[in-house]
Amino acid sequence: MAWDFSTDPEFQEKLDWIDEFVREEVEPLDLAFSSHLVYDRTHPIHQEVIPKLQQEVKNRDLWACHLGPDLGGKGYGQLKLALMNEILGRSQFAPMVFGCQAPDSGNAEILAHYGTEEQKAKYLQPLLDGKIVSCYSMTEPQAGSDPQQFECRVRRDGDDYVIDGYKWFSSNFRYAAFAIVMAVSDPDVPVYQGTSMMLVPTDTPGIEIIRNVGLAGERPGEGSHAYVHYNGVRVPAENLLGGEGQAFAIAQTRLGGGRIHHAMRTVGVCQRAFDMMCERALSRVTQGEVLAKKQMVQEKIADAYIQLQQFRLMVLHAAWTLDQGDKKRGRTEIAMVKVLTPQVLIDIGYKALHIHGSLGTSNEMPLMGLWTMAPVMGIADGPTEVHKVTVARQVLKDYKPSEGLFPSMHLPPRQEAARKKFADLIEHEVAQH
Repeated sequence: MAWDFSTDPEFQEKLDWIDEFVREEVEPLDLAFSSHLVYDRTHPIHQEVIPKLQQEVKNRDLWACHLGPDLGGKGYGQLKLALMNEILGRSQFAPMVFGCQAPDSGNAEILAHYGTEEQKAKYLQPLLDGKIVSCYSMTEPQAGSDPQQFECRVRRDGDDYVIDGYKWFSSNFRYAAFAIVMAVSDPDVPVYQGTSMMLVPTDTPGIEIIRNVGLAGERPGEGSHAYVHYNGVRVPAENLLGGEGQAFAIAQTRLGGGRIHHAMRTVGVCQRAFDMMCERALSRVTQGEVLAKKQMVQEKIADAYIQLQQFRLMVLHAAWTLDQGDKKRGRTEIAMVKVLTPQVLIDIGYKALHIHGSLGTSNEMPLMGLWTMAPVMGIADGPTEVHKVTVARQVLKDYKPSEGLFPSMHLPPRQEAARKKFADLIEHEVAQH
């Protein structure tokens, strides 16, 4: 019987190295530089600092571990990736240093599975080498979470495809060398069969960035989530990714993995918030004793620890399920952890912030920024409500309606059946009394 919660010693050594390396070499980047510089290849940090760190990771054979050996990775399963991402989640720069930053990791998987040899040479290899970054341009301003409302069109015109329409929150477009654009190629069929993906260099004529939207707290113009107008953007026919009408089938290659990787890194973020909460509780004195001795503070710490461990185990189990090749169950578990991710971040982040008092709300602690990421996690890669629907639908497939008028657990017929089964013993008991 295989049932184990331990990590094999050889991989634990790798995790220990990653932990120290991220703490000593990577996390200082978050303190010295703005997070948007993770993707800004024009900044000197990408010539002078990050390549050296990436080389150390490559020397340790830990580069792009989500990819197979044929693409320069280790082909790690999701469970190992989960344990790694718990650590990488502590730093904005860490995924870039380890070659697994979003959206590039998901885009690389798409290209690896569906790209032609020419597309791989032109787009995938520079991405794997860390020389460029990419964008995934799917969401539209009027559509929200409903792709049936997509209006951006792509049509064949001789040897080219022409794209017309608007895309919203195309993250990192301003820094990307190319974007994978999803657009409707056949409006006369359901959107799930009539949408295609195109590889579009970001310097193609006709691309108009209306504005770069920022998250809360970022100044106007400093954001990295582009509102883009594709105004008669013409690309060669060989830039079609996969085949016409295949966009949603292709998208599942990246969305499932991306969703669970967000959750994996959120475990690390929540662990960090919890660590700060415990340190504060043991350090701050009020009303004659440290906060850690106050029962209401102890309740917050206990609740946060229980919630964190529940979340971590659920993420690891989801990763293990995917490694077993159980796609049906894996889909359900990915949706489950996607639902929990923002909630855990909200709950633990707020408790940590609250125990720090006014300092927690200030820009001298990272807690407000951590806490305000929770709504983003509840929207990215599909809103929480959509994933709840997925969980319910998948779970209900394992059940069937009751055959009669009353539920199958209705007591009277079950009690009658039990009495018949043990009739002799019941008669003996009655006779004794």
